[in-house]
Amino acid sequence: MTDATAQLHSLRASIDNIDAALIFMLAERFRCTKQVGVLKAEHGMPASDPSREEQQIARLRALAEQADLDPEFAQKWFNFVVAEVIRHHTEAAER
Repeated sequence: MTDATAQLHSLRASIDNIDAALIFMLAERFRCTKQVGVLKAEHGMPASDPSREEQQIARLRALAEQADLDPEFAQKWFNFVVAEVIRHHTEAAER
């Protein structure tokens, strides 16, 4: 095995570990947001909270800049996740 191949395997192993951590972190995030959805449904609150979403976008964009990550990517990721969260909240409200 060449040095480059060994380095590639090592980097890929790190990427695999990071991907696994991200999946478990997302699962935990969704467990929390599902609880928020139940709470909102029980109290007749709307599934979406545009003010909160705007605050989070600003916060995540700033964090992305600090982390040397494209803020546009961070916002796209957040919008994708929020769409799923709102779907969960809407389902909770319909039960």
